[in-house]
Amino acid sequence: MKPKAVIKTVIDIWMTAALLFLMGYQFWGDMAHEWAGAGIFLLFIAHHLLNRNWYKGLFRGQYTPMRIFRLCVNLLTLSAMLALMYSSIVMSRHVFVFLPIEGGMSLARRLHILGAYWGFVLMSLHLGLHWSMFVGMARKGLKVQKSSRVRSALLFAVGLLIAAYGIYAFVGRDFVTYLFLQSEFVFLDYNERVHLFYLDYLALMGLFIFLSHYASKLLTAIGKRKRTQRKESLKRFFAARRILKN
Repeated sequence: MKPKAVIKTVIDIWMTAALLFLMGYQFWGDMAHEWAGAGIFLLFIAHHLLNRNWYKGLFRGQYTPMRIFRLCVNLLTLSAMLALMYSSIVMSRHVFVFLPIEGGMSLARRLHILGAYWGFVLMSLHLGLHWSMFVGMARKGLKVQKSSRVRSALLFAVGLLIAAYGIYAFVGRDFVTYLFLQSEFVFLDYNERVHLFYLDYLALMGLFIFLSHYASKLLTAIGKRKRTQRKESLKRFFAARRILKN
């Protein structure tokens, strides 16, 4: 693997770990939460700098269903992170206290809830877009060369079970309330066991990775079918044209 690809992968892993850490605010307190938040923002900026060529290609080429899906996920993730950056700076008590920003706490609190929960969902969807790459890396690392229907079916079944538990956690954790800001305050259970909390959030992440990964496969297949149909239509058109000329 090229050094740049290794750096990208390491940054993605650290961002994922930091994201999970940040969701467990009640276990770690203000100071750790703010510093981890500042860290994920730096990683996010580095991620975009390393992938800046993606922006250069936005107005090039054809927009397939898969490309439109990827664009929507990426732009919405960027919006959520910008909302988190702004709200974190306004609400900061430790890291960004040197910045002369006063007021706007009510708006910042709303943006922080929206940014945190939508950011978690969207970053998980973003991971799902690149899940085939991570699977490929795992196959290379384990030196698995041949594909196997049994292995594929088993992995799908495991993913489906994780997604099913993720749905349970999604309902149990009342995600809809925070995604649509039905409450301006997040319920935090300070007596909850840490490992059970992160088990739920790993399953939630798995749910959105699963949905995004298989949605990507479906959209890619639809795009291929449309391209094939377009080629066949062009072939028939030119064939009919040659017949008319003759």
